[in-house]
Formats: sequence, C-alpha cells, structure tokens
Amino acid sequence: MTERLWLVERDYNDKGLIELVYATPDGERVRRRARAPAALQQRGAAVTAAIDVDADTLDSIDDPDLQNRYAKEATRMAEQHDPDDAV
Repeated sequence: MTERLWLVERDYNDKGLIELVYATPDGERVRRRARAPAALQQRGAAVTAAIDVDADTLDSIDDPDLQNRYAKEATRMAEQHDPDDAV
C-alpha cells in the first residue's frame, strides 16, 4: 500500500546535502531524503510538494511536538499545492 507524503522540511546537513523530510498528513510518519544540490538542478529532479511511497518504508515520529509541526505543514502544503508542483 502506498501513502502520500507532503514536504514538511528542507535543510542543509553537515555534509552539504539538502535534507528533505516528507510526512504523512497526521505528522506521525516520515521519509527523509538527502540530495546533492547539483543533483536537484538536473532536468526532472525537481523537489515536489508530495511523493507517494510504500507505507512499509516509513519511519515513525515519537515526539508529539514534532508530529504536530509536521501535521500543520503537511496540511498547509496539501491546501496550497498540487502533489506534482515543484517547490
């Protein structure tokens, strides 16, 4: 079964990679991705507002404050963007 996740966080890590965090609308599960900035500038490599992934591959978030923050951002993204929008 697949789940739709929405982009909730984008940051640089200590290795110079862009960390993308996508979360379920309830903020309880996430998928993290790290990408090189140069890779994101290639054609067809845009960061999209949402992704669909296998539910079995998601990580759980145990921190209620982080869940709440991710849920709010996922809701905002879903309201303002189509899933395939480049953001």
